[in-house]
Amino acid sequence: MHAIEFTEPNLITIIDRPNEENPGPGQAVVRTHRMGICGTDLSCYLGKFPFFAYPRTPGHELGLEVVAVGEGVTNVKPGDKCSLEPYVNDPESPTSKKGNSNCCPGVQVIGVHNNGGLRKGTFIVPARKLHPGNDLSYDQLALVETLAIGYHAVQRGNPKPGETVLVIGAGPIGLSCLEFLKLMEGVNVIVMDMVQGRLDFCAKNLGIKTGVLAKADGSHLSDLEKITNGNLCDVIIDATGSPRSMSTCFEYAAFTGRVVYVGITTSDLQFPHAPVFHRRELTLLASRNALPSDFPEIINLIRQGKINTDIWITHRITFDEVPEKFAQFTDPNLGAIKALIIVNDEE
Repeated sequence: MHAIEFTEPNLITIIDRPNEENPGPGQAVVRTHRMGICGTDLSCYLGKFPFFAYPRTPGHELGLEVVAVGEGVTNVKPGDKCSLEPYVNDPESPTSKKGNSNCCPGVQVIGVHNNGGLRKGTFIVPARKLHPGNDLSYDQLALVETLAIGYHAVQRGNPKPGETVLVIGAGPIGLSCLEFLKLMEGVNVIVMDMVQGRLDFCAKNLGIKTGVLAKADGSHLSDLEKITNGNLCDVIIDATGSPRSMSTCFEYAAFTGRVVYVGITTSDLQFPHAPVFHRRELTLLASRNALPSDFPEIINLIRQGKINTDIWITHRITFDEVPEKFAQFTDPNLGAIKALIIVNDEE
């Protein structure tokens, strides 16, 4: 069956990849219906993402159908519609046993470390990584993983009622954070971005009315001080992946504030220690992937109508259009929030 392959940087090929049809114990055979395009996929295409080797079939934001299950599988059955938790960990590692499967030292992300779901045919995944949502659409299920990244970052920051949270970067991961922050009672939410259109999107579609337009000269710090009456922000979530932003965001933090890095960079970071980080007794946290329990929680919030996934999907392409049209999503001027690939069109 046909599959998409990132053959080398900036080169996409349609190849034949055999169906995987015989699940072992604890495994499931699945078929992809929808795939979300995320920043990781774009970086892999451009040759800029660590841990990615060519050639590789991408695809980790997936809305899947279960085709068959192996011995001992009870959490899903053939015909179920599922979201994929793509972080395949070693359940016996000390990190996983502590409940941190998201950052298990040997974790392998489907579609990054090994071949993913951008294929017409069937493939095998650990059944424990499937989260059913039969009353959701494949479109919605393909968005759960993106939302889970933001959910986990918010949990890492652990905002309390009365605190002010600043999300820097209103791309898909930043928007994911905002989706959950807006549901938290008593939390004051501010979004910062360099593009006014993204701030407008947050105000119109997420109800996040307080936005700060970031400026190259740093003058937006005074805007943030005015908004917060000089107190600045208790929690900073940096979703940019920009070394410059990740190095300067400490300036926005209140005394004893928490800074969460959910964006990824391969660059070394430098920031002022004594006058800012040490003086304010700040806490720096990393946020990697998401936890298994995050997925059913998000599926339930979508089911309840508390997250409107319709506003997310701004672009669609078909499987056959991927070689020709995928590169357009590397251009930020396109204005894509989330693009979906229709892999198999049965709903």
